Amino acid sequence: MKKYKKNYLEANGFTIADFIPCENCGCKSVDIHHLIFKSQGGKDSADNLIALCRKCHEKAHNSKEFNNHLKELK
Repeated sequence: MKKYKKNYLEANGFTIADFIPCENCGCKSVDIHHLIFKSQGGKDSADNLIALCRKCHEKAHNSKEFNNHLKELK
């Protein structure tokens, strides 16, 4: 398991077997997204991670405004 996924699960009290909802829309989450992209210096710390479904994750990478909205959720 990647370090950032482990950090997210531990910080939020989840295990790999748990249902993790998308923090934006509530659908089943399959991705852990870096709010500040690693390519822009984002860290693997829990405060920079958010669980997203595939649809919201793709939207976060394609829309700066949507990614900013996710940062406000955290």
